Amino acid sequence: MKDFAVMVDVTCDVSEPISSTYGVEVIHGHYSTPDGKEHPSVLEWKDITREEFYAELKKNPNGFMSSPPNIDECFLAFEKEVLSGKDVICLSISKALSGTFDFMNKAAERIREKYPESKIAIVDSMRFGPGAGLMSVYAARMRNEGKSFEETLEFIETNKNRFHQMGWLDDLSFVAKKGRISHAKAFFGQLVGVKPLGEFDYSGMTTVIGKAKGEKAAYNAIISYIEKTIENPSEQIIFIANSNRRPFAEKLKALIEEKFSPKELYVNDVYPNCGINVGPGLMAAYYIGKPISEDLSEEKKLMDEITSKN
Repeated sequence: MKDFAVMVDVTCDVSEPISSTYGVEVIHGHYSTPDGKEHPSVLEWKDITREEFYAELKKNPNGFMSSPPNIDECFLAFEKEVLSGKDVICLSISKALSGTFDFMNKAAERIREKYPESKIAIVDSMRFGPGAGLMSVYAARMRNEGKSFEETLEFIETNKNRFHQMGWLDDLSFVAKKGRISHAKAFFGQLVGVKPLGEFDYSGMTTVIGKAKGEKAAYNAIISYIEKTIENPSEQIIFIANSNRRPFAEKLKALIEEKFSPKELYVNDVYPNCGINVGPGLMAAYYIGKPISEDLSEEKKLMDEITSKN
């Protein structure tokens, strides 16, 4: 059986130690800073600390810009794998949020023309950030366990809507400025002690499905929601992502370990390419669970039931 590469774009926030462990190849993009300089995106803090980056970003959110890998960069990344004798499955951030999916498809067409014997599949993850990253890790794990190209691709395409996000984004004013959420919803993020609780919608955007007053109530709501939506937790890989909220993420990790004992559990940072659009304040868990309803009506109802008891 021919080997295949599992690839994902840089918004995945799969840090180098995790990508190396599972064998996920990350296609890097770029971002620019207020001084006009362009930087290659990497999933580690090299020339700036996490704290410095998010402090600068909060002061000048419109001064930072992210850009995906272009068609040529995608082509070269794919060609490297093909020349090593591999087929390719590559996941992109949701096409509703970025042009990355289209760039990857154009690059894949060039690969098919130049190397017609190779197979390459571009997958719209319908997720962003660690949601897409977790999906790539599951794909790589299946490959590492001996599953075929076709089996792995079918699993990802069939189960995309089972990849959940649950946590808070406590600075909604930032994403409001970026046009990723309404200003009305951003208001909730300005109420003292209120934690807006978010889940993925069908396009991969985070939608606020409830709110909790205070950290204790928010943690309780997150754990309760995960408990009612997760499947086979002891067999799962779970990500916890944070954009400069590391202490909160570590606390959530401890709560998840105690409650669910997952097979693997990682705390990840949100790096610049994704962080520029998310901003400071994200702290959320990513896992596989029940299918998400198309209009999030079931998830909102569930969260209302949970928060009404807290």
